[in-house]
Amino acid sequence: MVYVLFSVLCSVTVSVILKLARRYAVDTTQLIVWNYPVAVCSAWFFLQPELSPVYTGVVPWPLYGALAILLPGIFLALSASIRYAGIVRTEVAQRLSLFITLIAAFWLFNESPQAGKLVGVAIGVAGILCSIGWHKGRNQYGPNHRVWIFPMIVFFGYGVIDILFKHVAQHTGVPYTTSMLVVFSLAMVAAFALLAYHLIVLRKKFSMHAIFWGVVLGGFNFANILFYMKAHRAVPDNPSVVFTGMNVGVIALGALVGIYLFQEKLSPINKVGIVLALVSVLIIAYL
Repeated sequence: MVYVLFSVLCSVTVSVILKLARRYAVDTTQLIVWNYPVAVCSAWFFLQPELSPVYTGVVPWPLYGALAILLPGIFLALSASIRYAGIVRTEVAQRLSLFITLIAAFWLFNESPQAGKLVGVAIGVAGILCSIGWHKGRNQYGPNHRVWIFPMIVFFGYGVIDILFKHVAQHTGVPYTTSMLVVFSLAMVAAFALLAYHLIVLRKKFSMHAIFWGVVLGGFNFANILFYMKAHRAVPDNPSVVFTGMNVGVIALGALVGIYLFQEKLSPINKVGIVLALVSVLIIAYL
């Protein structure tokens, strides 16, 4: 379970970095861009993927292309959600995006619906509505000004990305580690195109600070992925333990960090939503 612990810590640290970057006026768009060179280099060094399948096999380029665009886009949405809705609500939305993957498994991947998982999904939907639907306090646009939009984008965005990655994993022509390297590389190209637009068209100032923050962000972001993969390999016969530990751990630690470190305000209904989210994860994993 040590790998799960490290993965949880890295996942929440990513959110903390995005929160602090905004506090210190670091351009988050540029920060997110510089995360991808780190992801590409880390994937090459730690995963050591084979490149020959890219040249000789049938490669799912449409899936790769969609992920290359969605990954930087959802990272920007994640940053906006943390800024306006807070770490607590954002972590709940990101973790409960697994409901979209579960529903897709029933409809797209022909898995048989299980009563326990459906109950878990129903409780989770109630949890996400409670946790992000009633925002206590103000933001720069005034009180309660549609801050729920950003966590909902995170919720649906990460759900779609999970579905696409599942399609990639089921593609037998290319090993999954190779696919990850290709996706990260294409996402880096898309991110640099965004950076060019940001600097040339929008005339934003180039930020050296964003490079440093982006490298740190990329390191923790990839470490989260790497430790999660190692956790599954360490207990291959009991994936529910990894699944539960990761999701419950991130929601719980994210709540503690958001409330006690950044003084995020939660209404009673928000707190009920977090509890429902934790209960839904446990039900999905063990029923």
